[in-house]
Amino acid sequence: MTTKTDRHAADRPPVGSGSGRLSAVGVLAAPVTLVLLAVNALITLSLEVLYLPTYLGATAFPLSGVLAGVVNLLLVFGARSVSQRTAAMVLPLVAWTLGFLVSASTGPGGDVLLASDWRTVLLLFFGLVPPLLYIYFRVNSGLFVRM
Repeated sequence: MTTKTDRHAADRPPVGSGSGRLSAVGVLAAPVTLVLLAVNALITLSLEVLYLPTYLGATAFPLSGVLAGVVNLLLVFGARSVSQRTAAMVLPLVAWTLGFLVSASTGPGGDVLLASDWRTVLLLFFGLVPPLLYIYFRVNSGLFVRM
């Protein structure tokens, strides 16, 4: 049994060094992904607002209000996979909240997308509370460890 050595190994950079073109793509991927997540938050908000006044028979059935929490939580998970910073995790929620405030205000003709009723409060509550609780517990995870 003989051992072979690679005499030209010193000529190449190490495999995990991150040198070259791959690091430039990695540097640009995080901000682009965060911007796409913020745009996705606005798109999902428009669908949630569109389907908020749905009825099941004669009963109001605001399923999109409940689904808003799940979708926003998934957006926060996506932002966390790109960056561990708290500001990056909150970015989709900030975009969603600003879109919510625009939807709740009156338009130029006096039209309002979100009515002043319990379904709008449900959308706001379920859209913000679950992801904010996740961010809170993620940021303060060191406080809850027993010593």
